[in-house]
Amino acid sequence: MDLEKMKRKYAYTLARVGLNVQKGQTVLVEAAVEGWEFTSIFAEECYKLGAGNVVVHYLDLPNMKVAAKYRPDSDMRRVEDWEYAMHQGYLDGGACYVRLEGVNPKLMEDVSEKNSNAIFAHVDTVRNIMRKASREKHCQWLIAMIPTVQWAEYILDKTGDEALNELWEILLKLCYIDEDNDVVKTWEEKGRRNAERGRAVDALKLTKLHYTASNGTDLTVGLTPWSKFGYDGSQPQVSFNANIPSEEIFTTPDKFGTNGVVYASRPLLLGGKSIENFGFRFENGKVVEVLAGEGKEMLEALINTDENAGYLGEAALVEYHSPISMSGLVYYTTLIDENASCHLALGRGLGGQREEFNDSTIHVDFMIGTPDMRIVGTTEDGREVDIFRDGDFAI
Repeated sequence: MDLEKMKRKYAYTLARVGLNVQKGQTVLVEAAVEGWEFTSIFAEECYKLGAGNVVVHYLDLPNMKVAAKYRPDSDMRRVEDWEYAMHQGYLDGGACYVRLEGVNPKLMEDVSEKNSNAIFAHVDTVRNIMRKASREKHCQWLIAMIPTVQWAEYILDKTGDEALNELWEILLKLCYIDEDNDVVKTWEEKGRRNAERGRAVDALKLTKLHYTASNGTDLTVGLTPWSKFGYDGSQPQVSFNANIPSEEIFTTPDKFGTNGVVYASRPLLLGGKSIENFGFRFENGKVVEVLAGEGKEMLEALINTDENAGYLGEAALVEYHSPISMSGLVYYTTLIDENASCHLALGRGLGGQREEFNDSTIHVDFMIGTPDMRIVGTTEDGREVDIFRDGDFAI
């Protein structure tokens, strides 16, 4: 494999299949500082598609880590007026945006939960500017990954370039990119398959989903008539794929309809810190108890971000035996790990502004799928239907 050539094909996939950059459009980029070399390749592919401008802002978490040791918590959290104005100015002018994430799971190991939470709050507040534009202006957006040495060495039993090159090869496979395929056609077909599965779930007219697993999960998630897993009839001005890779179908649940206990099946990277072995207890939609040891302070701060942060905004269905899960790796990044198993998200809903859907300043996914997960759906007429059995779709 000519890896340098394949990196460029990956960059093209993100620009064309992910964002679908339009002629003359500005592309607003948040990129991990460790991934600057690939970011330049991506920018060039955007320009080749006709982008009018590619504006790159590097996320320098190592510098933010240092700053958090010396600056007051309130200063770390604050987003300056010029940051709002700069991002909003581009978005008002029709920009699309992309987040190119790099992962260093060890970076925040020696940072307090309070400081790590402040860093997360600042970064997430800036990202909310773009998220708001995606909802209100319907602009294209994308989250994708840039392999880094630190990330590769953490998840693989290798070091240096050997680890980095192997991670690149794994990522390309997870994104359905090989040396010979037409990535546009590949992803169009993949989208059609997901849409068919979503429509099959919607045809059941479900009112709730009951999740059970041997790890102690016993959770009921209520659905509304507007909680659609498939195509809802709306059409974006420009088609795009918001996550690469992606294996999920998802919906926005009833804000007040979640009850029971759920346990995470994969780590959650929050504010640069990895939180493992945690869960939540829900009553009438809201988290009433965080079930965790280490990381409990961060999770409690998360659900208290605002008055709605402790309610669900997403329920996503992903087969346990998906390509990402079958790779045998935990990736320590939500974008990939959430596509290895069923997941839920605390915070903002995805289905538009309805009083039945949650709204919040956060949207944080956590993974719950297991090899023995069962999900039973209840239909409008009271029938119970197996949606998942032994971790995979049963319909």
